[in-house]
Amino acid sequence: MILVTGSAGRVGRAVVAALRAKGRAVRGFDLRLSAAEGEEIVGSLEDADAVARAVEGVTDILHLGAFMSWVPADRDRMFAVNVEGTRRLLDVASTQGVRRLVFASSGEVYPENRPEFLPVTEDHPLAPNSPYGLTKLLGEELVRFHQRTCRMETVILRFSHTQDAAELLDEDSFFSGPRFFLKPRIRQQDNFGNTAVADLLRSKDIGKPAHVLARNEDGRPFRMHITDTRDMVAGILLALDHADAAGGVFNLGSDEPADFAELLPRMAELTGLPLVPVDFPGAGVYYHTSNARIRNTLGFEAEWTMDRMLEEAVAARLHRLAGRARQ
Repeated sequence: MILVTGSAGRVGRAVVAALRAKGRAVRGFDLRLSAAEGEEIVGSLEDADAVARAVEGVTDILHLGAFMSWVPADRDRMFAVNVEGTRRLLDVASTQGVRRLVFASSGEVYPENRPEFLPVTEDHPLAPNSPYGLTKLLGEELVRFHQRTCRMETVILRFSHTQDAAELLDEDSFFSGPRFFLKPRIRQQDNFGNTAVADLLRSKDIGKPAHVLARNEDGRPFRMHITDTRDMVAGILLALDHADAAGGVFNLGSDEPADFAELLPRMAELTGLPLVPVDFPGAGVYYHTSNARIRNTLGFEAEWTMDRMLEEAVAARLHRLAGRARQ
């Protein structure tokens, strides 16, 4: 039996589906039920009894569950779930004879806005500059402690930013809306309490839907990794089963970063919406993370290029627009 924490999330749902398609026994664990059939336990990583019930009888754990937020008011809960919840899960797993635990960490354990060198490898200094990244680094330290002191095998995967391809051109998407569209980004920054950034964005508002080309204070467009969920699932399954994964730390993501200087004009061409450049204060997001270790060690192959993802995104957008027209 394989336990998947965060089984109702984007990646968790896809992992559970892939495992069940292979005929493997899976138990989901999340705050809410997913739409999938099969065994699920509803509970929180903050609840010791719920964690104990989830781990009972499992042989392996994919710890994908986490709380992600950039809102200051959520910080206490984020540390309670991502750090203390991970400690609680590891402690129970190590006493229950779990064979292997795969921990979903994040590229945010690196200083992605100010990397010391590119591409960022697993040997890059760890210096998170977001509270979420800090919780993931602390989670990694807990995992490494158990790798040193217990018999349970552990694997750390540092996740790239992950998207379903269909979300890329969706203004209502939690991630892609504010990343690629102007008005959703204004709403996001207002919700974060970033008044200065929200006002900057409002000053660029042309009064109709538009894409936003995010650049740093020097006018350099952002660059970051965006990886299709299906490629992330493939890497997670390798971490679960591959003998050479045990004890390893691997960056998991696409082969090449998405350069907004190229991506955003392409998106604007596909949607027919205007493109508004905005120069944000600071160094901005600009990084390239190497996936060479997971490719060379575990045989990982990223199959979903940005071109393939955009083809699917266009089809999904047309379907959404057609549905709205019929309403």
